[in-house]
Amino acid sequence: MSAVDQQHGEKQQPKSPGDAAHWPPSWNTMPHGINVGRYIDPAFQQIEYKRLWTRVWQVAARVDEIPEINDYTTYEIGDQSVVVVRVDQTTIKAFHNVCPHRGTAFAQGCGTFANGRIICPFHGWRWDTAGKNHFVLEREEFRGGQLRDSDVALKEVKVAVWAGFVFISFDASPQPFDEFIAPVRQFVEDLAIADMHHYWWKSMTVSGNWKMAQEAFFEGYHVPATHPQLEKLGAEVIYGNRSAADTPFGHRNTAYDALQFGHGRFYVAQQGPVKGTVAAAGDPVEAMAVRLQLLVDGMDAEVLQEDVDVLRTLRGIPIPEGSSLGAEYMRALYAHAATQQRPMPKPGTLAMWGGVLFIFPNFLILPYAGNAMMYRFRPLADDPDRCIFEIYSTKSLAAGVAPRRPHLDHLSNPDDPGQLLLIPRQDLGNIQRMQKGLHSQAMRQTWLACNHEKLILNMHHELDRYLSD
Repeated sequence: MSAVDQQHGEKQQPKSPGDAAHWPPSWNTMPHGINVGRYIDPAFQQIEYKRLWTRVWQVAARVDEIPEINDYTTYEIGDQSVVVVRVDQTTIKAFHNVCPHRGTAFAQGCGTFANGRIICPFHGWRWDTAGKNHFVLEREEFRGGQLRDSDVALKEVKVAVWAGFVFISFDASPQPFDEFIAPVRQFVEDLAIADMHHYWWKSMTVSGNWKMAQEAFFEGYHVPATHPQLEKLGAEVIYGNRSAADTPFGHRNTAYDALQFGHGRFYVAQQGPVKGTVAAAGDPVEAMAVRLQLLVDGMDAEVLQEDVDVLRTLRGIPIPEGSSLGAEYMRALYAHAATQQRPMPKPGTLAMWGGVLFIFPNFLILPYAGNAMMYRFRPLADDPDRCIFEIYSTKSLAAGVAPRRPHLDHLSNPDDPGQLLLIPRQDLGNIQRMQKGLHSQAMRQTWLACNHEKLILNMHHELDRYLSD
């Protein structure tokens, strides 16, 4: 029992499948919070590698990374490496990135297997991109001269291609992918995520546990304190003397859905800037444009400059009776996209814009009108205090514009404004502080808001389902 629980006279009871009797109390979840061992204990991370990452479906790549036949990209999780390769226009395979001879990795980063031949750089053994062996130097010396191609065929990893993603699972018999993705399938498909292509893609090492890092984006509750420029009235409550009672906090208009299999989403359910309801004096179009321009200048993702330019074409145009600025803005965006023959989300998905869609265990989508910002988080080696954080800025393209093969930009210093813009830097500052604080002797557990932070606990309960099986 934590010191805080003792202080409040509460008895800690197991509330999820992972609260196994042999686990230390510091690994448990509770109805109102999470014990900090789940974020800082190297032994807990090792169990995650063994029982979660070896079994769960996980995003290994975007299809954009392997646009042409024989293109490959690599994906690493813990000490496991996978090479994902396009065999033909309709077939994508994934193999353990290891030569069965002496264990040499075939590939690093991304590239193309020339002439469709996968060649071990150590001794020159050779396979085709379907994994069949075609050459072993001095074959007669192996297995008494009876070495078969099937003995040294590349070991496949399960693959599911959907919505522009390549998912993989190391499990020989994983949960059926259609079952796994069902809770979020329609949301993703309605948002036209399959039609999004890379605008930019960045990767960085973050001083935070992979779970702690992604949980920073599971709610809108943090916006007035973390991003005061985005919610000035709320910031006046946090940093000034304004009363909270009469302040239109954005997070109070947010709905949260904790979904099956650990997935989840939150979205603007009622009013908000994306719907044209910015609390400001003067021209409402300009007020909304100024707010959205902060997102463009602070992220260059999700909301892009072209979207703000379309909004400003509405200045001076009366809003029809029965409509709203938000509705007219959406009409203008769709009309503009139609002139470009640019794919757009299914009409009626406005509620998803301004929120987050989480795909368990480690992928987030922040959608907008034909654009999406995406986050992927992965643990880093044996260190629970660090993780790999990737940001994708994606957008749909006009007819006739071919997508480019993406380039991954590895950031040397995420605190540098020249490498990463303001909004993600603000979030990273919190993640670093949280991870440091979790090691404090005064910190035994986190406290979670029952509504605004419900997706966090939902994710941990699904994590426990894997860890306790």
